[in-house]
Amino acid sequence: MKRKSLLLSLFLCATIAAKAQVTSFNIDTSKFNKVLAKQLDSIYKEDQDTRMAYIKLVNAKQQNSPEGKAATAKMKATDSLNQLFVEGILSKYGWLAPQDVGMYGSQALFLVIQHANLPMQEKYLPMIRKAEKDGRILSSNLAILEDRVALRQGKKQIYGSQIKSDAKTGEKSLFPLDDPDHVDERRKAMGLQPLAEYLEKSFQMKWDVEAYKKANGN
Repeated sequence: MKRKSLLLSLFLCATIAAKAQVTSFNIDTSKFNKVLAKQLDSIYKEDQDTRMAYIKLVNAKQQNSPEGKAATAKMKATDSLNQLFVEGILSKYGWLAPQDVGMYGSQALFLVIQHANLPMQEKYLPMIRKAEKDGRILSSNLAILEDRVALRQGKKQIYGSQIKSDAKTGEKSLFPLDDPDHVDERRKAMGLQPLAEYLEKSFQMKWDVEAYKKANGN
């Protein structure tokens, strides 16, 4: 279970700060908590496997089929069990970085929180902010959580990480975005590609800031 230094730009970044964004880690596998690393690697796999199965059915427009409902139920059950496990880990050890349990192990902690309800996200957001400040989590992870929490609190997202699809047409659009004129400055400060590049590459969406502002009254 060896890991070398990883340069990752998974997900999107975090609060602006006058410092370098966290995009890489120096990892020494000899210093891992190997028991926890193995457990968290399994959680990472469970989290991703259940979601990929569900997304496959959604893409086939079968989410309301018996198979789709079963996949949804399995995903929710997996999330609930993983959340209990992760809360116990964080209560005992605090944040476990890639330096502690490997990239997949640390990412498992983040993913479980990302897929949790708002109270759990709010509970661990300060811990994740500190971990990012200390170079113990990708800045991109924090940004996703910042955006998700903001939207759930009835605010606008900051980094443009959150996309929605029309239930009838399937057309994708950006959830409400704060200060769209300067979104790329915020993204660049945290090592993110411009929003237009991200949307085109990930969702085949076109980004026109003036059209967005006109459509959303900015």
